[in-house]
Amino acid sequence: MPAFSESLLREIRDLAFFRVLSGKNAMVYVDVLEALDRESEERPDGLAREEAIAMIAEILTDHPEFQPDTLTPEGEPTPAASFEDLEAISLTARDKARQVLDHLVRCRWLEEPPRRDWQRRVYFDAHSSTMMMALRKIAFPDAAVFTDKLLAVCALLFNEMEIIERPWQTVENCLSYARQGLNELRTMQKSVQRLTRRQLEEDTLKGNLEMVFDRYAEEVAHTCYAELVRARLPTRLPDAVRRIGERLMDSFDTMSAMQTEYLRRHDGMSAETARAKVRNALDELSRLLEMVLPMADEIDRRTADFTRRSLARFRYLQEVTGERRGEMREFFEQVNRMLKGRRFTGNWELEPELPPCRMPEAQIPAGRDSLYEPPQRRTALEQEAMADEELSDEDRDAGLRDMERALKESLSVRRANAFVADMPGGKGAAISSADLPWEETRSTADLLALILHAESPDARYRLETDRQVEETESPTLDPFPGGRVERFRLIKK
Repeated sequence: MPAFSESLLREIRDLAFFRVLSGKNAMVYVDVLEALDRESEERPDGLAREEAIAMIAEILTDHPEFQPDTLTPEGEPTPAASFEDLEAISLTARDKARQVLDHLVRCRWLEEPPRRDWQRRVYFDAHSSTMMMALRKIAFPDAAVFTDKLLAVCALLFNEMEIIERPWQTVENCLSYARQGLNELRTMQKSVQRLTRRQLEEDTLKGNLEMVFDRYAEEVAHTCYAELVRARLPTRLPDAVRRIGERLMDSFDTMSAMQTEYLRRHDGMSAETARAKVRNALDELSRLLEMVLPMADEIDRRTADFTRRSLARFRYLQEVTGERRGEMREFFEQVNRMLKGRRFTGNWELEPELPPCRMPEAQIPAGRDSLYEPPQRRTALEQEAMADEELSDEDRDAGLRDMERALKESLSVRRANAFVADMPGGKGAAISSADLPWEETRSTADLLALILHAESPDARYRLETDRQVEETESPTLDPFPGGRVERFRLIKK
């Protein structure tokens, strides 16, 4: 079998095919090829040459500095012309478009076969379409997914009936699922890495938050990373790897059945070779499953790095958002340029001299009196008894505040629990409000505390009323010193 490089070169027939994707004009050529490929999909009869030239000329209007490449007869690019030579060459947009079209035809991205009717039509090469599909997948990657491929491997390896009836088919399915699962993990790694890079390129707080809550949450967190965590692979895969050795490799009957199936599919192969192929497949399956956990750990590390960098970027954008945002950004960008590829160390003498950070002096034009000062809290003073005619409005307000504070402190859940603890009976005991031993000195406060904290999680009791059972009946009222209260039952917890 010929080498891969020989087969590839025999198909494309010219290495200039790949040179279109490199060099100073690569971005222009890619945009041109994208437009021509899209149009060719709807035009199986090809594009007229003049129509293709018009499309290319329209794209070149966004690149006025473009100068087409030329190739030597051997297919090598010619030396780059000097700036003066390029200035001397004045080509119209259609002239440049015509040279771009001819260059792509020479590089075998486009075809322009001769026709009997002398019409010149341009076709997109089949290999070019394949290459454009690959480039689109790179430029616009799909969202990362994590399905149940690896869990299916674990399920198949523990399915005793499948191993007994179809052992070799089970191994083939496990290999296929394991490869697909690893590809999903690699895609997940790349997605997190790509989002981290884009997060660091965001210049606004809005873009920072959209990257976290829209792009990352939709493409990674809610779809694939959550499924990866839910799969609990660290607890399943080690058992699956042990199952390969104990149930497949070390089982004479199972190895013989897989060897027989392999020989049936490959006529003329020796038994020793078939057995070696089977064992290699089992070794590969074990190796693939052992790669899963390190890759999952790497995804966890990159996910944590994305979170850390997103928070750091958010704080940075907060700091540099203001009237002097431009100065702050310029300072940090200059520091990044000076220390590119390096780290701060403890030896500051070896670091380059950083630019001075000149910050404006903060001053208050009208002095401190222009600022609002909140009122200061004063320590409450003990109120002295005074005759009614000597009280002022301020004294009365202060007394009411002290009374409210004292009342609030007295109606605590501790007081209610203490009152319940004095009642007879243990946990579950029920006492009617008509039987409660009220005292004139504390009855009102105790009753209020009981009712106020009946729904508190710290209450060691609960209250029940007759209205919870008979909603249509008028409630019975029980007297207590100073008033009446709807009948209730006090039940200890």
